[in-house]
Amino acid sequence: MGKPTGFLEIERQDRGYERPQDRLRTWKEFVHPLPQETLNKQAARCMDCGIPFCHTGCPVNNQIPDFNNLVYRDQWKTALENLQSTNNFPEFTGRICPAPCEASCTLNIIDSPVTIKTIECAIVDKGWEEGWITPQMSPRGTGKRVAVVGSGPAGLACAQQLARAGHAPTVFEKSDRIGGLLRYGIPDFKMEKHLIDRRVAQMEAEGVIFRTNMEIGVTVSVQRLLDDYDVLVMAGGAENPRDLEVPGRELDGIHFAMDFLVQQNKRNAGDDELRAAPTGAISATGKHVVVIGGGDTGSDCIGTSNRHGAASVTQFEIMPEPPARENKFMTWPDWPMKLRTSSSHEEGCERDFAVATKRAIGSNGKVEALECVRMEWAPGPDGRQALKEVEGSTFQIKADLVLLAMGFVSPRHNAFTEQAGVEFDARGAVKAPVTDYKTTTPNIFSCGDMRRGQSLVVWAIREGRQCAQAVDAFLMGASKLPR
Repeated sequence: MGKPTGFLEIERQDRGYERPQDRLRTWKEFVHPLPQETLNKQAARCMDCGIPFCHTGCPVNNQIPDFNNLVYRDQWKTALENLQSTNNFPEFTGRICPAPCEASCTLNIIDSPVTIKTIECAIVDKGWEEGWITPQMSPRGTGKRVAVVGSGPAGLACAQQLARAGHAPTVFEKSDRIGGLLRYGIPDFKMEKHLIDRRVAQMEAEGVIFRTNMEIGVTVSVQRLLDDYDVLVMAGGAENPRDLEVPGRELDGIHFAMDFLVQQNKRNAGDDELRAAPTGAISATGKHVVVIGGGDTGSDCIGTSNRHGAASVTQFEIMPEPPARENKFMTWPDWPMKLRTSSSHEEGCERDFAVATKRAIGSNGKVEALECVRMEWAPGPDGRQALKEVEGSTFQIKADLVLLAMGFVSPRHNAFTEQAGVEFDARGAVKAPVTDYKTTTPNIFSCGDMRRGQSLVVWAIREGRQCAQAVDAFLMGASKLPR
């Protein structure tokens, strides 16, 4: 490494944010990039630790110490080449990845990891600014055609890798725009969508064909794709949300989080209300909002509700409040369970832990309140600890809008999966081993959330890349694509 003592001499410094009162007025990103001189110093903190545990935390196998060293030495273009050799879309992960690499960093033992995510984002942003990122054309075509169903991060990564191997991939997307979860699930204040548009333009130049408003199984049959293409890749998401099965669930004002977030993203894209909300607008303006679910989707609902001008926002999590700091001896270098406060929480939100919803209360068909109960760990019938209701802890909270952000249980089982004839695993995901990504139906592969279940964007990119390598080997007998 360029400066083995850098971690002793330089304090950790990360990107800053606009003030909450300012950023709540806009849907734009509000992160302040670090100056180049500061980034050089932050990269110098990478400590030549001998065993780069950050590698164990990175699903796409980024060569983190290498690009840190290159940034420290001011070799930005070479750093970009290194980064793009493992990650097709660093501008996505540099904004929305929770950075498990930083949790695995050796310096995280003292709660001062290298700012890996910030450095990664700076490398790719500089690459776009300098014009270093251009289409990577295959020198010759193979004549093989591949249909990729789903344009989220897994489908996009798979298609781009296949195009660079010389195949002719076509990406089919049921929505009106390309991007899947990246486009419609993630708010613009976390990732602006022009980032997707420029990648799509690059992929089109590389030979990827995109088809929107094409729901496979409805618009066109699976058999037609198998007739027209050598291989079909199922790269859809885990879109079947976990529901809240309580009395009163049918009341108006209780919605799945993704229905709420998609509408706002469509408005931000310029759609009128008829296109953005064909079944009726979901607005948090002036309402008492309750978000059920403590993950990233719940946080996105909080930030969106505050930008709508909600009267109040409360977030419930069924699990007890985790510790503010993890026990390093028990967790490092694995991802720790600890209390995390997002930028959306900082903008205004009440958080309550160990709370379960018992029923929704309303009148005239509209929700007005939730009846909840507190939970605690207690021995179950088999002696194991389990969450139990605390006797006498029932309470009510005013709620004009309830957003269900409790995760997703599986891909949707619909005409597409039925016509594909694939088998599912015990969780309802498409059965396909990580060794070759082949489903139980000949010439059909699967990757991403549709195969592994609800997960991170960075895991979807990894699966898309690995699936492309498996498809290439299947078509050509061997593959030079990286796995």
